Amino acid sequence: MTWTNASNILFVALRWAGHGKMSSQTGNRGIVRTLIDNSFLLVAGAVAALIWANLDTESYNHFVHYDVTSLWSEHDSNHAAEGHPPPVAADEISTGEFTTDQTATGQGSTGVTENAQESDHAGETHADDGEEHAGHHGLSIHFIINDILMALFFAIAAKEVWESLLPGGALANPRKAATPLLATAGGILGPALIYVAGSYLTGTYADLGRGWAVPCATDIAFSYLIARIIFGAGHPAIAFLLLLAIADDAAGLLILAVVYPTNPIVPLWLLLTVGAMALAWIMRRSGIQSHWAYLLGPGIACWWSFFQANIHPALGLVPIIPMLPHAHTDLGLFAEGESQRDDTLNAFEHFWKTPVEFFLGAFGLANAGVVLSSLGTGTWLVLAGLLIGKPVGITALTLVAEKGLKLEKPTGMDYRHVVTLGMVAGLGFTVALFVSVAAFTTPGAIQDSVKMGALLSFAAAPLAIIIGKALKIQPLKLETAEADEAN
Repeated sequence: MTWTNASNILFVALRWAGHGKMSSQTGNRGIVRTLIDNSFLLVAGAVAALIWANLDTESYNHFVHYDVTSLWSEHDSNHAAEGHPPPVAADEISTGEFTTDQTATGQGSTGVTENAQESDHAGETHADDGEEHAGHHGLSIHFIINDILMALFFAIAAKEVWESLLPGGALANPRKAATPLLATAGGILGPALIYVAGSYLTGTYADLGRGWAVPCATDIAFSYLIARIIFGAGHPAIAFLLLLAIADDAAGLLILAVVYPTNPIVPLWLLLTVGAMALAWIMRRSGIQSHWAYLLGPGIACWWSFFQANIHPALGLVPIIPMLPHAHTDLGLFAEGESQRDDTLNAFEHFWKTPVEFFLGAFGLANAGVVLSSLGTGTWLVLAGLLIGKPVGITALTLVAEKGLKLEKPTGMDYRHVVTLGMVAGLGFTVALFVSVAAFTTPGAIQDSVKMGALLSFAAAPLAIIIGKALKIQPLKLETAEADEAN
């Protein structure tokens, strides 16, 4: 197959599977838009990171952990060269690494000890575990991407979860949502049990047990794309998968906050979270519509409270999302009508949707840089959880819902679709990669092996397509589904 033919096939596939409409008038812009909307920037960033890390690991690590404050602290160094001592960095204080010159300039051992104690009292430093806390180790590129920019990604995820609870949303009707919600529980319990059992059997639980939540994730964007290819745009399995993925996101946010705090949680700081939410509610009642007012006011306050409370700051915008002015109904995830809504919550998503795709590309670049020799027990545990635990757990709990609790599957779905959908949900990637960094904060072989499992979860896509073909699943066009509903 020539490259031209391959590119034409890719163009047709993206045009059919993408969220947006394309026409001959949009040309290359349509292709770029579709690539962006389907998270290909994230893939590009991850591929670039893999190539870079395997060609020159040292320069890659230097880039990821580069402290951007050094760009303006060079002035301090030049100032010191003229006879003035440079300020002592916080990580030097906490580790006691002082030069003779610094001690001689009046920073005696007593002052050093007091500063070190104050630093430790304020919160444990992360020199040993690799986590870059801005208050202690400057402002690294990794911190900016994972803790600040990704807060907008999780805010948009929280927006989808919140809207799904509104009238018309996927989670609004308990009876309608019951079976997919139980399937979601299976998609979390199955991977977690397989991961934990595997770590016990391999004798690696002490080192790897903390990562049980890594294979519990489902990547909404990529799983949705693969599901459309397998089932077609109009199949009820699509709605089932989206509901499952939304509920999975909600569970993932909770797991990140509760299971993986950056340090012991400081509850007092959560009072600022409550205050930020109250301020956002007052702003809404006062008729303030600009999403910037909520983001720059209560949003920053809420992010700071999470940061100081040692809850992962990437979740810092989540609590204010329900407080933003919003429509009182939900049209559904990826519904075309959503783009026409102009309430504050939708305006927030419309503005940040494209920038967040670029942030995801940066996230892939900053987190996916593992050497190919990093394959290890953690890799296989994550893959077993995603590729075996997900489909088995989802299928088993759907069966319990139907046979045991007498709940119903959506009309038009049988267990061929449930099994295939379970494999599609095994595509963890984005959130799995994020959780792997949150679970194993120390860069090294263990973290890299688990990251590799998250990256290789892309294997779920071809496996799901093969399973769908083997089970004779035919894509269902949207027009056909609408005609069936009309009859």
